[in-house]
Order: sequence, then structure tokens, then C-alpha cells
Amino acid sequence: MFELYRDCYRAPPLVRVVEPEALAEIPWVANTPYADLGFALDERTGRLIVVSAPDNLVKGAAGQAIQNMNLMFGLREETGLACLRRQA
Repeated sequence: MFELYRDCYRAPPLVRVVEPEALAEIPWVANTPYADLGFALDERTGRLIVVSAPDNLVKGAAGQAIQNMNLMFGLREETGLACLRRQA
């Protein structure tokens, strides 16, 4: 399942899939334009649990507006958001 998610989100520059057996956590995305995805299988029910962790301030409406404007003007999606990144 990890490979499927990783392959699906390989191209989007601001979405990261965390390693298997780890769940996405807010501290890893705080003050960044990233949204992290993690998942786990509940063996008891057979359900896949998907956890997403966006930083709501940067990945919220203002960050999305910048991202969309970049796409409209043919710029890289993360242009103008890079200064907000820090190592997670």
C-alpha cells in the first residue's frame, strides 16, 4: 500500500508520504507548506486508516491562494512558499 501512495503523490511537490508504520504528525509540517500523509492497517477490522497533517496556517487558504496563483501564471507550485520551509 505504501508504494501505491508514494507513487500517486510522487509528483506533487508539497505532499509527502511518510514511511510505513509511521503516521503524519503536525510537528513535522509546522511552519511549512507541506501536507504529510501516513496510514496504518487496522488488522482487526481490515480498514485502512489514513492520517493527513497539514499546517493550517501555511497550507490554509492563504497558502492555497499562492499555490493556485502560481499554477495560473505557469510558475512552480511552491514559488513564494519556499521561504516558509524548514527541515522536518
